[in-house]
Amino acid sequence: MQPRYVQIKTWILNAIEAGDMKPSEQVPSENQLAQQHGVSRMTARRALSEMVDEGILMRTQGIGTFVSDNRPMSSMLEIKSIRDEIEQRGHQYSNEVLLLEKVVVSSDIAHRLAVAEGSEVFHSIIVHCENTLPVQYEDRWVNPEWVPDYLEKDFKAQTANYYLNQVAPLSQADHSVEAVLVCEDIAHALLIQPSAPCLKVTRRTFTRVHAQDIHKNNGVVSHAVLYHPGNRFRLGGHLEF
Repeated sequence: MQPRYVQIKTWILNAIEAGDMKPSEQVPSENQLAQQHGVSRMTARRALSEMVDEGILMRTQGIGTFVSDNRPMSSMLEIKSIRDEIEQRGHQYSNEVLLLEKVVVSSDIAHRLAVAEGSEVFHSIIVHCENTLPVQYEDRWVNPEWVPDYLEKDFKAQTANYYLNQVAPLSQADHSVEAVLVCEDIAHALLIQPSAPCLKVTRRTFTRVHAQDIHKNNGVVSHAVLYHPGNRFRLGGHLEF
């Protein structure tokens, strides 16, 4: 049986998906949820707090908690597996691996991965879906020095980001975000029109270089370009000062 706070989250998610709770509409208070579901106020508070952290709800101090914009939101303050984000929203994750191969790197990608021009690196393209609808087109180049068995992995079972962080734990990252129009191939994979705006996240990830790895490059593990349909996706986070 699910924990009681998870049952409350599921109830709220079902109400949002059914249209009974709409974006910007206030949800029941902690006291109302506690009484309605026969739980403690602390349990109700946990359900609401987790949904605020996940971007599904938004809290206004002194007023209440409201349904957020109905597009999924990813954090700009931490790097999570897209699968984890989707499943934390109570939704179904799936993906389609479009490409997984070894390639001779271009000068631009060589620079980004800190490898010599003409080196061979790994290249993958994976489309990530939420409830069968594409929400991310992941175009990733990986340095084989850090992940020599990358091409052998089953990325239907685990995401590339999750696997990379297991074998070469993330120590730092560079990333940028911009609004773009995409080529026809990417638009087709995302099930959108080429004229539809997308969010493009460019991210380079590093792992810590230890003494035994000093012969390797500067710790650059991968360079990824992530495209998200603008009408299905947001980036955000909560800051406390």
